Amino acid sequence: MNIVLINVGYIQPLYWFVSPPKGVLYLSAYLRKEIGNDLKIKIIDLKTENFSVEQLIKVVHGIKPEIVGLSSSTIFAYLIPILSLKIKEVLPNTWIVLGGPHASSVRLQALLESPNLDIVIPGEGEISLKNIVEAYPNKNSLKYISGILWRDENDELIENPGELQIIDNLDTLPFPAYDLIDISKYWKLQSMTPLPPRRYISVVSSRGCPYKCMWCHRIFGKCFRFYSPERLMSEIEWYRKKYEVDEFEFLDDNFNFNRLRVIHFAELVRRKNLKLKLTFPNAIRTDLIDEEVADALCSAGTYMSSFSLETASPRLQKLTQKNLNIPKFLKAVEVMARKNVYTNGFCMMGFPTETEEELQMTIDTATNSMLHTASFFTVIPFPGTQLFEWLKQNKPEKIINLNYMNAEYGSIKVNLTDLPDKIFFSYQRKANIKFFLKPDRIYRILRVYPKPLHLLSYLPIYMQRVLKGLVGL
Repeated sequence: MNIVLINVGYIQPLYWFVSPPKGVLYLSAYLRKEIGNDLKIKIIDLKTENFSVEQLIKVVHGIKPEIVGLSSSTIFAYLIPILSLKIKEVLPNTWIVLGGPHASSVRLQALLESPNLDIVIPGEGEISLKNIVEAYPNKNSLKYISGILWRDENDELIENPGELQIIDNLDTLPFPAYDLIDISKYWKLQSMTPLPPRRYISVVSSRGCPYKCMWCHRIFGKCFRFYSPERLMSEIEWYRKKYEVDEFEFLDDNFNFNRLRVIHFAELVRRKNLKLKLTFPNAIRTDLIDEEVADALCSAGTYMSSFSLETASPRLQKLTQKNLNIPKFLKAVEVMARKNVYTNGFCMMGFPTETEEELQMTIDTATNSMLHTASFFTVIPFPGTQLFEWLKQNKPEKIINLNYMNAEYGSIKVNLTDLPDKIFFSYQRKANIKFFLKPDRIYRILRVYPKPLHLLSYLPIYMQRVLKGLVGL
């Protein structure tokens, strides 16, 4: 049986970060483990292959898969209808399955948007996709797979009752199928870590998050599941041997939720005398960091991490349900910065009901913190999130004409506040100017930038942030 798994999307001028497609890598490894090596799997990452639609269909047609899986965010979901149409034209008996953030966001709507789409998996996909593969070609048997949405032989749309099955014990997962991609391609591109291209491996060591931030998709649910430190160590050692890397980029949503796991992992790294280099570009929960956790992270090799402030307003922290302890956040950033960790911050501007005073509060808090760099993102309400539902109930006019399709994260212009656009966007420009042109920040970047010989390569990124403030790019 042949299966093609496609990571949908392209590199964009303002959002050019590319990481190995961990979702389809995990799916591939799980299918091989559960079904066997007779299953032939091909992974296509459009972000590295840059195929046109015609080129992609030609490749897929040459493989003649029984099942094609598409993984997409909402930003690139405009490609799903045309891809599924073209695949069905050349392979009418192939099942086309959609997964990823967009599937989780819009669920049944995805089948309405794409008449040639067969199945939607709205969340964690390993077990469901295995069951779908085993069901082929008997479409009627899909009714026994809990939680999926599908189109039957009469073109009726069906939402199966129950929840998707998830992996309770992540230690039972096989290592992601890195052998199915050319990892060297990613070493030549900008990863999520704001450093020059380098040899690294991406790792996701946990799933789920108990926090309830209203803008989050929560694809993996609210229950925090994680690799044991021993399982995590075995995977890292395998990558070091197989790919000769010592740098690892952690993409967990909440790596440090279990502090004892962090400390135990660091002890294993020290015990084995491994000289690792660790980055956390997706951020770690900052108000959970104390001196002991900071020492553990640094002793394990952490030299760069992002930290999510989002908003400095206590009122908005409560409204958005992030409930970050801001004094603890600032203290933890300072602790990590003083340990020579390169600190990158995430801020969000434009929450519903946000005032000028609260916008300024976020700017001042970030600027006066020990963060080396920061991004000031516009709040974007994606379908399927609590934020989107809140707006539907309270401010429907804010989302009625909102178009996500083929738009860059940085170019979606939406203002969810009650402030005039001119005033709101002026605060975003002010944030970049005030933060990045602070003299002592420039000095601190020069002092601790992790790759000093490549500092010039970071200059375009830095200048883009400044220009964004000066002229609104």
